[in-house]
Amino acid sequence: MTNNDIFKKLRVALQLRDDQITEILELVDFRISKGEVGNFFRNEEHPKYVECGDQILRNFLNGLVIYLRGTKENPKNPLAVIKSHSENKIQFKKEFDTKSVAEKKNVTPQKNTKPKFGKPKNTKTNPVEKFTYKPGKAKK
Repeated sequence: MTNNDIFKKLRVALQLRDDQITEILELVDFRISKGEVGNFFRNEEHPKYVECGDQILRNFLNGLVIYLRGTKENPKNPLAVIKSHSENKIQFKKEFDTKSVAEKKNVTPQKNTKPKFGKPKNTKTNPVEKFTYKPGKAKK
């Protein structure tokens, strides 16, 4: 099992996004861009795939300890951190859903208008409307 596999499994298990991973790495003063983090999670055959080194995984694990447990001076409850993370995710989904509903309500239907010049645009027909049912050979 490679470091990339371990990193992927931790990311999925903790439901972390790339920006959260960069924040965790910054807790231990290790700066890396979101693009570089994304390259670790690519398929091995992809041209931009990058092998995750021991130093990156070690720093991520040390940062993860600080992210979940806190420091000696400011300890945290790991379950509370994970719970707040999942609540933020649910809240984000609700905000996204309400935005998409609002956007759908504001959409005005397109009228079939004749263009000012040139050929008129082809209107798309539903392929189901073109289909006619044929029950098979006629009985004699």
